[in-house]
Amino acid sequence: MSEHVSRIALTPAAARLVRDLHAKHGPLMFHQSGGCCDGSSPMCYPRGEFRTGGSDVLLAELTVEEVAEPVGFWMSADQFERWRHTHLTVDVVPGRGSGFSLEAPEGVRFLIRSRLLTDHEARLLDAYWPG
Repeated sequence: MSEHVSRIALTPAAARLVRDLHAKHGPLMFHQSGGCCDGSSPMCYPRGEFRTGGSDVLLAELTVEEVAEPVGFWMSADQFERWRHTHLTVDVVPGRGSGFSLEAPEGVRFLIRSRLLTDHEARLLDAYWPG
């Protein structure tokens, strides 16, 4: 892609939490499965702790200021097919997240806010992710 268009972003609050979690746990990754336990909440893990495979799509390697390694954001392929026309923003809200996600003990949880891609964004991203 000659013009940079992102499928996913972090709010400033989510980026701060990622920095804090990185300081405690090292390199991180997100996975959003759309599974039964936490609906479609993004789950944050130490990188490599959640095993990804052919049924997952890497949406982005997120760059977070003061975090040396990019933070991969994965989604199940089935869910990606339903959400492929949206831009996702990872945010943080008060509340208890999943016991498996690293932010759970912090009294907050990650969540996804979404909007439809513009026609321009969709054309650029479809060229990169045909299907």
